[in-house]
Amino acid sequence: MSSEQALNASPLSAASYTEKLWPNIWAWVIVVGLSAAGILIFIPISELAGIIAFVGLLVLQTALLILSTPKIEVTATTLQVGRAVIEREFIGAVSVYHGDDATEQRGTRLNGLAYLCIRGWIKPVVKVEITDPNDKTPYWLASSRNPERLAAALGSRAHRQD
Repeated sequence: MSSEQALNASPLSAASYTEKLWPNIWAWVIVVGLSAAGILIFIPISELAGIIAFVGLLVLQTALLILSTPKIEVTATTLQVGRAVIEREFIGAVSVYHGDDATEQRGTRLNGLAYLCIRGWIKPVVKVEITDPNDKTPYWLASSRNPERLAAALGSRAHRQD
């Protein structure tokens, strides 16, 4: 193994936490329902056209949903939420919100400069303070199915807000 391969395989590059924000079952039910609408639109032309429309819409919507599913990844040096990446040295306080507090964080308490990676089908959110003096973003707000584990991976005892 070359020294470059050894460096790339080091434990520092391994993720200590990874989560994909997959859609819940209801999002997939909606995809199937919208695809079925293609049958209703094209069946007057022919059965084959209706089936082709259904399959085409189903494939298209499935691909779009899968490709737009963000990933949260914590490594020894970085935090990635969706497309955004920040070095962990610029991470401040981490807070976990559930229930009505999570709804407030996504709504009335939201700072317009915050980076958002929220999904309506995932209720809990994690708020990560950004301490980079060159970044005007005060915090990142991300949906998470395992908010306490995400906070722990960031080296913080979660400040849980119910």
